[in-house]
Order: sequence, then C-alpha cells, then structure tokens
Amino acid sequence: MTVLEIETGAVQVDTSGAGPELVIIHSLLTGPEAFDGVVGSLENDHTVHRVYLPGFGASTPLIRGSVSITDLADFVATAMGAVGCSPLTSVLGNGLGAFVALKLAIEHGESFGSLIASNCGAGFSSERRVAFTNMSHLAMSGGMAAVADVALKRIFPAQFQAAHPAALGERRLVLEMIDPGAFSAACLALATLDLSEQLSEISKQTMIIAGEIDQTTPPEMGRAAASSIPDAQFELIAECGHCPQIEQPEALVRVLRGFLDG
Repeated sequence: MTVLEIETGAVQVDTSGAGPELVIIHSLLTGPEAFDGVVGSLENDHTVHRVYLPGFGASTPLIRGSVSITDLADFVATAMGAVGCSPLTSVLGNGLGAFVALKLAIEHGESFGSLIASNCGAGFSSERRVAFTNMSHLAMSGGMAAVADVALKRIFPAQFQAAHPAALGERRLVLEMIDPGAFSAACLALATLDLSEQLSEISKQTMIIAGEIDQTTPPEMGRAAASSIPDAQFELIAECGHCPQIEQPEALVRVLRGFLDG
C-alpha cells in the first residue's frame, strides 16, 4: 500500500506486478480489493495500480458542497501523475469507476492510452437516478450499515447472493468502512450524470464491457455507450451482473487480455 499526498489530501494506490501499466478504478459499492481475483493474473505481465477513490481506504474524502464525476476524474488524473503513470497506461473502471474512466478520457485523454469501461453507460434513467438519491440520503441519515442491504441487492444477482453468502459478508464489511459523506456525494454525482453529448469526443481505443444480467447498469446502457464512442468495442459477459471481477473473474481476465494484448 502506498499513500501519496496530492492537492486534495491523501490518495491510496496499491501497486503490484511488472510490465505495461494498468490503472484500475473501483465501483461505488465495492473497493479495489474486489479485483484481487483479476489482479492475481494480470500482475504477471502488467504493473497494476489500484486507485482508491475519495473516502475509500486511506484516500481523503473531497471536502466541498457537492462532488461531480469530473471532480473524481480530476482526482484520478492527479493520482496517476503522482504515481508517475506513462501516457501509454491503460485504464479500467467498473461501475462508478467506469463512469469516472469515461470522464477521464474526455477531460484528460492525453494522460493515458486505452480505455476499458465495465458496467456503465452515458447516464441513468429517472428511476435509477431516484435510487441513487435515496441511497445518498440513507447513508447520511443511517450510516453505511443502513445502506448495506440495499446496496448488496443492487449489485449482485439473486442467484449469486444465494450461492455465495461469504462473498456478500465480505462486501458488507467493505461497505461499512466507506466514509458516508463520500459515498453520499458519489451517489448524487451518479444521479446527475449525463455523458450522452460527450462520449463522441473520446478518441481512444475503447472497450465497453457489460454483464448480461446486470440490473444496476443493464447491458443496453453499455451497448448505447459503445455505439456513441468512435470505433469502440462491446463485450457482453454471459450470466454476469454488475461486478464481473467478483462474479466471473476468469471471464473478465480473458476479455481484458484479448483487448490489452491486442
């Protein structure tokens, strides 16, 4: 674990492996440790940097009235600069991290190479925006313990929940350690996000990944995003929900290797 000082405070970055660089940006409801099953394979021939977003791990929450996806993209760009990432670095984001990665490509495209966005889209429907707003209020009124049950049901398909109770217990512990204010701010950032007019500005080699049974960011959101980004690839992982790094890490590694090695 490395904790670096940047303009907004501290940022935690876990680095392992050797070879071409890959930055991983985690989702709202799972931390970077959720990628353990993926990093174990990729670090054999990649230098993997797992960046902790504000309020996760040892990263300082952003102190301001509201936080936007642009703020989080700026945070990641600064963290990548502090680590010394080269302009050829690949970036992978999941969920919230994927939206941040898309915005990173729009605002800081010169700072990295290829882009992989897993389980995302241009923005959310009105119904899903309300869900994020409700989670924001719940976190502030009852803390992260109050959010846990709702969050776990959002990210994991029912069949995965039934078959992997231990994994749900691990996710609950991680959720309860997140700073409630940072979580609430990220929820509101997602609730107001709309990249529909900006995705066409992305000029990077891009792959959008979707889970076939993802209820949080359904695959049609990913397909629409991929169709808006010039020459973007789209990859569907069968029988997978919102977190392929937990649900189907081997399938995710195959998809990533096919893209990164190509």
